[in-house]
Amino acid sequence: MTEGAPPDETADDGSTGQQSDEPAAAENGTDAAGDGPADSATEGAEPVESDSDGAASGGEAASPDSDVPADVQKYDRFKKIEGGTYDRANDFLRDRTYITAREWAIARLCADFRTETGVEMTKIGENLPELVPFMTDTYTPQAVNQARSAFEDKVRKAGATFLYGAMCDFFTAEDLDDVMYEATEVAKFLLEVEGVDLAVEDEMEAEDRISSVMREVREQSAALRHDEVCCPECGNEFQVDE
Repeated sequence: MTEGAPPDETADDGSTGQQSDEPAAAENGTDAAGDGPADSATEGAEPVESDSDGAASGGEAASPDSDVPADVQKYDRFKKIEGGTYDRANDFLRDRTYITAREWAIARLCADFRTETGVEMTKIGENLPELVPFMTDTYTPQAVNQARSAFEDKVRKAGATFLYGAMCDFFTAEDLDDVMYEATEVAKFLLEVEGVDLAVEDEMEAEDRISSVMREVREQSAALRHDEVCCPECGNEFQVDE
């Protein structure tokens, strides 16, 4: 299977297939079944940016008289990353996030090609190599939906993990500031690779707001830990000893 190729779709649980040489997924932050091709590049390598505006996509470039839709031809995200660098992008994401390059790209496309009636999954799948330089094969609508679902599930689990860490008094306020700073830097880098132009003033304002929110979370969680606690499963309330 080539890099950026769609996963097998034979899994009984509805998830995407898994390469035979990829280790089984675990709930400790490794990728769930259905992730993209095996990662063979150097661990932690960052996506390589390209100075050219129209980086090759691994497939044939869309010509004016092709069947590629006009909005696909005009799509200009991911132009800072070279074609054929799926493994390097994947390694970068694996080292810093729960998601894969496949899930990252498709989640962005699902956000950009959302209409009032839903996401244009067929358009995304059929034109994937033209939309994202490091994706080299077309996807079925089912494979697009599976990648989008995997992205959403991982974000929810990562969010719950982070919030518990922030609320359980394991981290000091300074520790939480460090965690949020690192997370913000990774998120900003991914946005910049996608082509988002972030102003310095906006970055600083966002960081200040995030820091303020996290201080509030820590203060409120401290009060919660020493108050009545409600079980999320049965709804019973019980007292917590100070």
